[in-house]
Amino acid sequence: MEVVILPDQAAIAAVAADAIEDLVRRKPNAVLGLATGSSPLGVYDELARRHHTGSLSFADVHGFALDEYVGLPVGHPESYREVIRREFTNRIDIHPDNVHGPDGAAEDIPAACAAFEQAIREAGGVDLQLLGVGTDGHIGFNEPGSSLASRTRIKSLIDQTRKDNARFFDSIDEVPHHVVTQGLGTIMDARHVVLIATGAQKARAVHDFVEGPVAAICAASVLQMHPHTTVLIDEAAASGLKLADYYRHTYANKPAWQGI
Repeated sequence: MEVVILPDQAAIAAVAADAIEDLVRRKPNAVLGLATGSSPLGVYDELARRHHTGSLSFADVHGFALDEYVGLPVGHPESYREVIRREFTNRIDIHPDNVHGPDGAAEDIPAACAAFEQAIREAGGVDLQLLGVGTDGHIGFNEPGSSLASRTRIKSLIDQTRKDNARFFDSIDEVPHHVVTQGLGTIMDARHVVLIATGAQKARAVHDFVEGPVAAICAASVLQMHPHTTVLIDEAAASGLKLADYYRHTYANKPAWQGI
């Protein structure tokens, strides 16, 4: 796990976009794992800007969304399929048929989850998975206590996650209680994971998953076992890290050939 402490969200977005651009230039048919929430928005803005300058094409790229609410009608503005379209894929030249997401409206949720896993395999697996992290250490919607080997499945949201997400709805009563999410085992299959966390409210979660034990109580801690995870955080999110100075030193002296 590489921990990179950067001055602000703009710098974080630029570094994450650099990683994605480098991947797409090397592999035009790359498979991206797409997260929602506030953490990746700056990255999507930066990638859309680079696309509109004419320097970056996503024409052959495939994208797989990380999760989806259960129970929202198709086309609901806060469904994650619509959020991904609005914030990213409608702003670039990716083919709509190449954008996939878990089906939270399916009549047979387990079958839909199995089909989603199969679609990832058929695409060749995720090359780069973009992630945020919840205040309780969840990634995707893998809440505390999730199996570290889990696959795409239905999950119940804890109260804190529903409160955190209520800002996207008119009230917390509108936030669904259930979601479909890629499992931790699914996420761990990605070849490169890029996780973004900013703000003091994420400092405890960042400490727990970076420097704490690998444990189901902090789902993101499973990333300590991933061979290529890059954690991009600002100073506020890094404030609880015991080895923050070491991470700064390592990044400042990183050989250019290592890449991101």
